[in-house]
Amino acid sequence: MMNYAPEPAVTADGAAVTAHGLTVVRGRRTVLRNLDFAVPRGRITGLLGPSGCGKTTLMRAVVGTQAKVTGTLEVLGRPAGDATLRPRIGYVTQAPSVYADLTVRQNLDYFAAVLQPGRDHREARHDAVTRAIADVDLTSHQAALAGSLSGGQSSRVSLAVALLAAPELLVLDEPTVGLDPVLRRDLWNLFHTLADRGATLLISSHVMDEAERCHRLLLMREGGILAEGTPEALRSRTHRATVEEAFLHLVDEANSRQEATR
Repeated sequence: MMNYAPEPAVTADGAAVTAHGLTVVRGRRTVLRNLDFAVPRGRITGLLGPSGCGKTTLMRAVVGTQAKVTGTLEVLGRPAGDATLRPRIGYVTQAPSVYADLTVRQNLDYFAAVLQPGRDHREARHDAVTRAIADVDLTSHQAALAGSLSGGQSSRVSLAVALLAAPELLVLDEPTVGLDPVLRRDLWNLFHTLADRGATLLISSHVMDEAERCHRLLLMREGGILAEGTPEALRSRTHRATVEEAFLHLVDEANSRQEATR
C-alpha cells in the first residue's frame, strides 16, 4: 500500500461541474458507468484517456446534448441541459463547425448576431468578434474564406465562435489533435489566459503529454474514472515520473484487481 497525502476534495461550492452516479447506456453498451467527479471553477481540467473510453459522451452530457443520461449532473449550479446554461457554456467539437463559404470575420459576425440580435448590440458584437479573433490569433486571416484555411486554423475559428459570449465554462473536445507543436503550445497558452480570466475549461485529449499542462485531471478508461487529481498528486500517488507512466500504472493495478476477483 502506497502512502501519500490526500489531495483536498473539490467542494460543491468550488465546482463548476459535479456528477454523482452519472451513467449513459447506448443500446446494450454502457458508455459511461456510474461516474462521480467534480470540475473546479476557474481551472483547466484535462479529461484524458484512450480513444473510445467515453470522453466525448461525457462532454456531450455536460453541455446537455447527450440522450439517456441517468444519475445527477449539475453544471454551473443548474441541471445539465438547462436552457439558462446555453449562453454560459462554450462547446467546441472535434469537427470544425463554421461555414466554409464565409470569411472568418463573417462567420464570427453571424454567430455574434445569433447570440446578441438587434441594432442596439451592434457595437458590443463588433467588439466581441474583434476580441475573439485576436484571442485565437487569426486577425491577419479574418478576411480569408473559412474553406481556404488549414485544419488547425479552422479549429481556431470554431474556438473563436465559442469565445464570443465570454463563457463561464468552455468544453473543448480534443482541440489540439493534428496540430503542429508550435500551434499546440500557443493554444495552451490561450487556455491558461482564459483560466486566469476566471473561465473554467474542460479539455479532452488522448495525448498524455498534455496532461502536464492541466491544473487537474480526470483519467478515463472503459467508461469509468480511473483516477482524478492534480498531475503532481497522481505522480506522487503512483511514484511515477510522468502522468503517462502514472496512467499505465493505474491501468495495471485495475487489471490486477479484475483478475483477482475472477
